Amino acid sequence: MKAHELGANTFQIFSASPRMWRTVPPDAGDAQRLRAARERLDLNPLAIHANYLLNLATADPDIRAKSILSFRGELERAILIGADYLVLHPGNYKGQSLEQGIAAFVLGMAEAAQGVPACNVTVLLENTVGSGSQIGSRFEELRMIHDLAALATDLPIAYCLDTCHLLASGFDVASENGLEKTVAAADQILGLDLVKFIHANDSKGALGSRVDRHESIGKGRIGEDGFRRILTHPGLRGKPFVLETPVEDDAAARADISSLKRLSGN
Repeated sequence: MKAHELGANTFQIFSASPRMWRTVPPDAGDAQRLRAARERLDLNPLAIHANYLLNLATADPDIRAKSILSFRGELERAILIGADYLVLHPGNYKGQSLEQGIAAFVLGMAEAAQGVPACNVTVLLENTVGSGSQIGSRFEELRMIHDLAALATDLPIAYCLDTCHLLASGFDVASENGLEKTVAAADQILGLDLVKFIHANDSKGALGSRVDRHESIGKGRIGEDGFRRILTHPGLRGKPFVLETPVEDDAAARADISSLKRLSGN
C-alpha cells in the first residue's frame, strides 16, 4: 500500500471523489483486501475524510438534501471499508444565526444516520479557520455540536484537530506558551481523551489570519520548532498524526513523513 511504501503507519483516505456529489460504492472484494492489507502492515487507525461539498449546516434545501444523502453514503462506506474514523467539517451557517446552523448540522447528522447499523466508526468533528460563516473555529462550538449530537443520534462523536486551522483561527500553537494554552483549552472544553486524530499541517497563513492554506512541515508559520513541541507534548504525543500537506510527488510526501518522525524523536 502507498501509505506503507512512504513510511507511514496510519493514513486517511477519501471514500469517493471529494468534490462530486455522485459516488460509486466500493467493491466488497476491494474493501476486504484493504482490511487484510491494513492488518498485515499494521496500518492503524484508518480515517475517511468526508466530501468537501457536504454542508449539513446549510439553509439551502437542495444542498441540505444532497449533504444528508452524501453523509449517509460516507457512513455506509466507512462501515464497509472498516474505517475507524470519519472526519467531518461542521459546515457553513450563511444566512442563519450560528445557533441555527449548529442545530441544522446536528439534525442533518441524525437524519442521515437513521437506520444505519450500529458500528465502530467514530465521527470526528474537525476544527476550522473560521472564515466567513464557518462553524468550528472555537472549541466551544465543537463541544456544543458534540453534546447536541449525543442527544440526537447514537453515532459515536469525537474530535479531529488540524494544526494549520488552529494557528489560522487564533491559537498560537507555534509558540511554547501558546501551545500550552491551546492544549489546556482543548482539555477543558473538549476533553483530550476525545481528541482522537490530528491533521499535521504547517500554515501559509499567519496567526489569526483565517486563511486555510496548508504548507509542508517546517516551511510555514508553525515551523520545525513548533512541530517539535506539538509532536512531543505529553497530551498529544500518543495520538495519530496524519499529513494533509501539499504533495507534488512521492518524494515530497516522504519528506513530510520523515520530518514528523524526526521532530517527534522517532
